[in-house]
Amino acid sequence: MNEQAYDDWLEAGRLLFAGPISFELGVASLAQLPEANLPEIAFAGRSNVGKSSLVNAVAGRKALARASTEPGRTRELNFFNVGDRLRLADLPGYGYAKAPKTEIARWTALTRDYLRGRPSLKRVILLIDSRHGVKEADREVMKILDEAAVSYQIVLTKSDKLKPTELKQVVTATEADIRKRPAAHPQIVATSSETGLGIDVLRAEIAALT
Repeated sequence: MNEQAYDDWLEAGRLLFAGPISFELGVASLAQLPEANLPEIAFAGRSNVGKSSLVNAVAGRKALARASTEPGRTRELNFFNVGDRLRLADLPGYGYAKAPKTEIARWTALTRDYLRGRPSLKRVILLIDSRHGVKEADREVMKILDEAAVSYQIVLTKSDKLKPTELKQVVTATEADIRKRPAAHPQIVATSSETGLGIDVLRAEIAALT
C-alpha cells in the first residue's frame, strides 16, 4: 500500500466513526439478538482486558460502553449502531469475574453460541492484554473461532504500559502463536485507550469490512 492509499485507508476509518453512534440494545439470550441486517464486529477478550474502554476509544466517545475496573461487569451482549452501516458488539469477558458461577456459565454459553452462529459477524476483535500475552483461555476461544471459520484479529491492549522493545517482543510472540491458525488475521494491532496508540489503524481495519 503506497502512502496515499494508506492515508485514504485511515481516513475511511476516521469518517466511519465521526458519524452518529448509539447504543442499540443489550441481550441476555439468542432470542433477543437484533436482526442480522448489518455487518457486525465483535469485541471479545478476558475479563478486565479493556474491551469497553477500547470500544469507547474506537468510537471516539467517552461513555458509549460502560467501562469498569471490576472484572465481569459486562454480562450481556451489548450492541452499538454505527451510522446504520455497522454494528459493534461488546461481549462479556471470559475467565475470572466477580459473579456467581451460574451467571458466568450463562453468559459464557451465550457468547460462544453467538460467535459460532451469527451470519452477519464479519470479524471478532480478540483483545489480549499486552502485559500478559496470550493465555490458555485465549487459545480456547481461538480454537472455537477456527473451528467455526469466524475471522478474528488480535488487538493488544494497554500497550502504553510497555517499553517499545517489550511491546515488540509481545507482538513477535503473538504472531508466532497465531501463525498456523486458519481463521486468524495476520495483522496484529497494538493499541492504547489511554494514549490513542493504534486506534486509527483499528478504525481503518473495521471500516474496510463494511
